[in-house]
Order: sequence, then structure tokens, then C-alpha cells
Amino acid sequence: MNIFLYISTVLIWGSTWLAIAWQVGEVAEPVSIFYRFMVAAAVLLVGLSLVGKRSRLSLADHGVCLAQGLAVFGLNFYCFYTAAGSLPSGLISIVFSMATLFNAVNGYLLFRLPIPRVFYAATALGLPGMVLVFWEDLTALQASGSTVVAIGLSLLGTYGFSLGNMASVRHQRQGLNIAVTNGYAMLYGALAMGLIAVLQGQSFALPMDGRYLGALVYLAIIGSIGGFGAYFMLVGRIGAGRAAYATVLFPLVALGLSTVFEGYRWQPTAAVGLVLIVMGNLLMFNAHRVVMRWWLGPLFAR
Repeated sequence: MNIFLYISTVLIWGSTWLAIAWQVGEVAEPVSIFYRFMVAAAVLLVGLSLVGKRSRLSLADHGVCLAQGLAVFGLNFYCFYTAAGSLPSGLISIVFSMATLFNAVNGYLLFRLPIPRVFYAATALGLPGMVLVFWEDLTALQASGSTVVAIGLSLLGTYGFSLGNMASVRHQRQGLNIAVTNGYAMLYGALAMGLIAVLQGQSFALPMDGRYLGALVYLAIIGSIGGFGAYFMLVGRIGAGRAAYATVLFPLVALGLSTVFEGYRWQPTAAVGLVLIVMGNLLMFNAHRVVMRWWLGPLFAR
């Protein structure tokens, strides 16, 4: 079961970055995010009601769902959708792989989980790797402040995702249904994005464009309900740290799609940077294992 959840997360999230890029342009970012998670929340919550699985949550639980929604289904994607206007989707996914480091820090701050010593070695590899990945963009004569801002937004969005991981850990420690908490969190995130769109005076009209609408359906049903459902179930089964290992591999899927559909051109520095980032993340997950095969064992457990 774990390996199925893991592979599903990698393939689904690896493909969603391109779908996000296809939504950037004519429609304002908060409007696209509003529709994505409003559709996902409606399908999820109505479906749970029809099968009798929509359990009640306490006021405190709703409060954590609100925080999760703002962090994961609001701030997270607002940052990524905005960054997608300046960076290829594959590069944004590389920034997202830094979630493993953020999880270690937030796990300590919120749950007092000890930070392994290897965290510092992983950071020493990951940060230079980030610089190398974006070296050509940062040193190009035509590079503008928008590139730096896009990288910063991607990092901020990744931190928001990590905070959402912590909320999911709390939900599952309380024995709450993941689908129910995800549904409400998506609803609250969508409403927050809708409010921002209203305050900005944005139009909620959608273009009659097949690629945009197809990306919307894919992101809402497959990317949101399927992807986040599989990921947060994995968090509950093997922990937030190990589940986040998926963020190390799906950039390879995203970069492959970006190369084919967006014309992303690999540079030697970017390739070296990607290797450093992957090595840093691997260190985080091998803190208690010498052999990688031992670490993968829980993924194959029933």
C-alpha cells in the first residue's frame, strides 16, 4: 500500500507543475486557485457525505483546517502560480524539493522532534545546489528582479506546504479522517483565494480554452484530491519526513515534462545543482540507515 501511495504522489505531483504553468496568463492567480480548490472541496465533501464518511470536526479541528488551508491551499499555490509567470515549472519543482529541510525545522519548532545532525550537511549541499540550478538565470544579462522574486516566492510557498504537513500530522495524531480534513482545508483555502480576488477586483470569468479548462479539471480532481490524499495518507503511515522524499523525485518528472513542453534547456550548472539537492535530501532520509534499501523497507510494508 505504501509503495502505491508513494509512486502515485511522485507521478501526480510531478505532472501538476506543467498544468499549473498552463493556467498562468489570462486568468488571475487567485481566481485559478479559487476554482481549483473549490471544485476539489465540493467533490470531496459531497462524495464523503454520499458514502456516509463525512465525520464531524470540533471547532479546534476546524481552526487547524483553516490554518492548513491558508498555508497549503492558499499561500502555497498563490506563490507558485505567481512564480510560474517567471520560471519554468520544472525549476519551481526543484525549489519545492527543499520541503524536506523545512519539515525538519518545523517538526522541531512545533512538535519538538529532534533535528538530526545530518540536517546541517544536507543544508550545506542543498543551498549551493539551489544557487547552481538558477546560476544561468541569475547571471544572465537579461535577468531581472522578477527572477529573484519568483525564487523567493517559490521558497515561501514551499514553507507554507511544510506548515501544512505539520497540520496533517496533528490531524492524524487526533485520529481524524484525512479526506475530511483535506476537504475542509481546501474549502477554506479556496474561500481565502476568492476573497483576495474580490479585494483585487479580479474577474471570475473563465476562458473557453480547452487547455486551461483541462488543466483545471486535472489539478482539481487528480492533483488535489488524488495527489494530496495519497501524500497525506503516506504522512500518516511513514511520517512527514519520509513521505516528503517524494518531493526529491517528482522534480525529475516535472523537469522531463518541462523539457518537452516548455523547451527547458539543461545547463551543466543546473545539472550539478540538481545532483547536490538530491544528495542533500537523500542524506536527510538516511540519517538512521546506512543502506538505502533498509530505508525503503517501510514503503513496501502493508
